[in-house]
Amino acid sequence: MTTTATPPVVDGVEWVRPRPGPRALRNDLILALVLAAGTTASVLLYRITGWGEGAPWWASVIWVVAMTLPLAARRRWPELVALVASVVFVVGAVAEVGEALFSNICLFVAIYSVGAWGRSRRWATIVRGIIVVAMFAWLFWGLIYFSAVQDHLPDFSREGVLSPYLAYGLINVLTNLLYFGGAWYFGDNAYRSARSRAELEQRTAELASERERTRAQAVAIERLRIARELHDVVAHHVSVIGVQAGAARRVLAKDPDAAATALSSIEASARDAVDELHGLLGTLRGDSDTAASTLLDDALGLPGGSDVEAATTSTSTRGIERIDELVAECAANGLPTTLAVVGEAVRVSAVVDLSAYRIVQEALTNVRKHAGAAATAEVRVRWADESVEVEVTNTGVVRHAQADSATDAGGRGLGQLGMQERVAAAGGRLELGPRARGGYLVRAQFPLRRVEEVPA
Repeated sequence: MTTTATPPVVDGVEWVRPRPGPRALRNDLILALVLAAGTTASVLLYRITGWGEGAPWWASVIWVVAMTLPLAARRRWPELVALVASVVFVVGAVAEVGEALFSNICLFVAIYSVGAWGRSRRWATIVRGIIVVAMFAWLFWGLIYFSAVQDHLPDFSREGVLSPYLAYGLINVLTNLLYFGGAWYFGDNAYRSARSRAELEQRTAELASERERTRAQAVAIERLRIARELHDVVAHHVSVIGVQAGAARRVLAKDPDAAATALSSIEASARDAVDELHGLLGTLRGDSDTAASTLLDDALGLPGGSDVEAATTSTSTRGIERIDELVAECAANGLPTTLAVVGEAVRVSAVVDLSAYRIVQEALTNVRKHAGAAATAEVRVRWADESVEVEVTNTGVVRHAQADSATDAGGRGLGQLGMQERVAAAGGRLELGPRARGGYLVRAQFPLRRVEEVPA
């Protein structure tokens, strides 16, 4: 079954009610047949009372068909149906071939349908206006004409300011005002209700679409975070492994013990990298991702039951308190690095804690990659009343890749771009660039949002 799509509701633009579906058309046909049966029965009763007894039966049959069956199309062509019903109604009353009960119901439904289903509000107003004006003109003409015919309603006197005949005429006017006014009002109200439902459905669809976009954005942000974490982990440990591998190669023949020490450092860095990668990739797992989890374990060379062990060394444990380990590792790997802590440390949010650690890690990685063999580095952590600041400076040369990597389209700027994103996410400020006296500076300041200790 095909359905007509509901047009969007736009402010300032006339909304067009969609065409009825097959079910609605079937209901209209049933309504038309029921009204035809009722009108036929009413015509028979009217003729028994003597109304229209001089008119031929076939004329009444034609009138019943013309009055009722067009209502089967009242939602498809409401204006045309209303005009036909109005003309047939007047003909039936003048020629005395109809009745005055079901025909009024049919005319009411026809005028109502113009307001409820008219596809142009302007034409709906024009058509109903023509019908109402014509009906009242016919009513007033009849009242005025028969006021001079004494044989018409002889029991109603025409004498006096408010004569019985005038009262009869006013009753007819009020009745028709209520009749046509009700058909007009309820038709417009049905149209407004349909428009409100369409608008509600549209807003509901927009909210659902917005939720999907928000969910997709959340997934994209999480992927960027994971990519940034992977970059930090891989860049740091691979650079350490590269330095130690070069050192081991140079001293392998002359100093086997030094080579063994370098290889041990490579082994330790590789294990740390695998642990961090496993903990990070564990965030991608879901209840239904057992197969994918197994593939990740196989790819990383980890046993299937290492989740608990990996959790103890996951990236969430990397924070400001472990910057000293990072400095010691760099110093042990051939980059002279010192650490200075100013102020009293306090607990901070997980975002600030991890971001500060990763920024120091990335900065030291860039020193090893770009500052030259003679470079030295200094790390400072400054605790203030309202902020915590981490700073990494080096005395090496400033190369293009180090100074301009934040805008390098070739992919070398992922590290500094990650720094900027981390600081922005924590609401802090980032300063990086060459120093006047030589070397390079990376300074990140985070607002200090203390995390209170929770008593056990």
